[in-house]
Amino acid sequence: MHADRTNRAALIMLGLLLLAAGGAGMSASTGVFGAAFSRRTLFANPASSYIGQHGGWLWVAIAGGCLLLALACLRWILALLASTDRAGDLTIPGDTGQGTTILHSAAITDALTREISAYHGVDAAKGRIIGDSRDPQIVLTVSPSDAADLPALHQRIETEALAHARQALDKPALPIQLDLV
Repeated sequence: MHADRTNRAALIMLGLLLLAAGGAGMSASTGVFGAAFSRRTLFANPASSYIGQHGGWLWVAIAGGCLLLALACLRWILALLASTDRAGDLTIPGDTGQGTTILHSAAITDALTREISAYHGVDAAKGRIIGDSRDPQIVLTVSPSDAADLPALHQRIETEALAHARQALDKPALPIQLDLV
């Protein structure tokens, strides 16, 4: 599972857990669990008595649990920082006797964004190559100006810039995601 999906799932679970705890606390204070329960103080309960009686070993166990939680959080952060869906260098297929051509992924995205940025009606363009380097996908985000003719701009990007990228990579069916925002 990709780190972004894991991140969203963990944050959703944490949010639901905190929402349930908050809802239970609010319900208890309004008397949903009984009038006697709503008038009890927070620390006059069996849990605080248990902690008071077994505090010698319990705090060590709690510290160990916190350490494990901190290590899990550190692992999560490292997974987020290290995960990337960006493709590495692209290998251009050719004759085996002529050698191998390797193209840096930034070179193709820079060329694409420079070409698209020069079009009339484009304020900005950015792109990246994602996926496996043997089967890449280009993701482009283009910010058109307010006066841009969007259908004409889309047609020009498709027929010129994206066709150039597919030709340069020798992949006529190269998947390209174009977002006009």
